Amino acid sequence: MIRGVVLCLAMVASPALADFVQARDVHILPRYAAFADSSAALSKTLEADCSADAVMPAYHAAYDDWIRVSHIQFGPAEARGVALSMSFWPDPKDRTGRAVAMLVAETDPVVTDAAAFAQVSVAAQGFPALERLLTEPPEDAAYACDFMQAIATFIADVARDLESEWRNDFGETFVTAGADGNRTFQSDADVQRALFTSVSTALEFLHDQRLGRPLGTFDRPRPKRAEARRSDRSLRHIVLTLASLQDLVDKSFGDLQTPDLNAAFEDAIARAETLEDPTLAGVADPARRFKVEVLQRAVRDIRPALMNEVGAPLGISAGFNSLDGD
Repeated sequence: MIRGVVLCLAMVASPALADFVQARDVHILPRYAAFADSSAALSKTLEADCSADAVMPAYHAAYDDWIRVSHIQFGPAEARGVALSMSFWPDPKDRTGRAVAMLVAETDPVVTDAAAFAQVSVAAQGFPALERLLTEPPEDAAYACDFMQAIATFIADVARDLESEWRNDFGETFVTAGADGNRTFQSDADVQRALFTSVSTALEFLHDQRLGRPLGTFDRPRPKRAEARRSDRSLRHIVLTLASLQDLVDKSFGDLQTPDLNAAFEDAIARAETLEDPTLAGVADPARRFKVEVLQRAVRDIRPALMNEVGAPLGISAGFNSLDGD
């Protein structure tokens, strides 16, 4: 759960301002389907070849697809607590490193039993653990291969289940708010809130964690705290998330006029795409740090436009949020 997000909702009678079917069919379902396909491909790749050269392209493709849908935290992903098992980060105590090292040191056979592996620490199950094994491979190559195969199988199984649940029961629940028996979404307002909160929460995570953690302070930058830096993915996650959030707003709230919000998204995306600092290592260089700080401010500036052009028409007002700078 991301702390610091408090949404005070005052939902008023209003015309339908969100397109739930389009949000599901054009934004959410294709992303879960892509994640299911690419994670299955990752698993098949590892069955054939565990070398980093062979696995890295499939790893990047599957991780990209997870990031593109990871902002959808309601529904099956929330019920299953998938966020931590897919990508255990932030990880200030390096629990991923410790969990991986412990299993490797003990040559724990749990990695050869899919059911048992699903019960190990979430720090050892997802993409960060796979990244560690690919970029800092242990001496026991055979065990590392079994371990990576276990992670890929776990990711693929979760991705398949999420896609299936959205394509079937939950997807129908999502677009039938207020129908008899729909206890998840008792009104359109509940769905609007879920979509809006997905965007607002993801923006906060970008600002505070993906950018804030490596930035640290001017006197004490923390470049080694950047997400997925070992595989040069830190900036990539920011670009993918910004583009995904803009698309979710467009597909969900396309009936609203959002010129300021679109401009704010485009500004942040352009700054991220031209940063040329894949691991955000530049935070430690005063001459390069400024560009990362400007990007963080651009992310922060998306939120007022989101509130004015989406929140206000929906009757949603925001309480304290760290993006406010309070």
